[in-house]
Amino acid sequence: MKTAELEQLRNLLTIRQAELTGGRANREAIAIQTTADELDRIQQAQERDFAMGVIDRDSLRLREIRAALQRIDHGSFGFCLNCEEEIASKRLAAVPWTALCIICQEAAERIRSDSEDQDEQRLPHAA
Repeated sequence: MKTAELEQLRNLLTIRQAELTGGRANREAIAIQTTADELDRIQQAQERDFAMGVIDRDSLRLREIRAALQRIDHGSFGFCLNCEEEIASKRLAAVPWTALCIICQEAAERIRSDSEDQDEQRLPHAA
């Protein structure tokens, strides 16, 4: 990967990292408020669940971005952590924090999906 491309991706990752680090507003949405109205409590619980999902997603993305920046610093950026093949530049342009090539990513998603399907099958079903 060319130095100019690498620096452009580093800048993009750094900007995205700053955005995620500064986005602490969602934490206010998970505060528990007391109310006498049952519908208000249900709505607030749903809003908290949604906010928790956003926080979880952003936290994961922040970890992925920090890991990508470390790979840039260590000279391993742009290579799949699984098969060690070079990750396509189009994929890096679209998802600069990616750690896997498209083939390994698809395989990982299939494994995760199969595992979730098996877990679902093990759950007792109500008759």
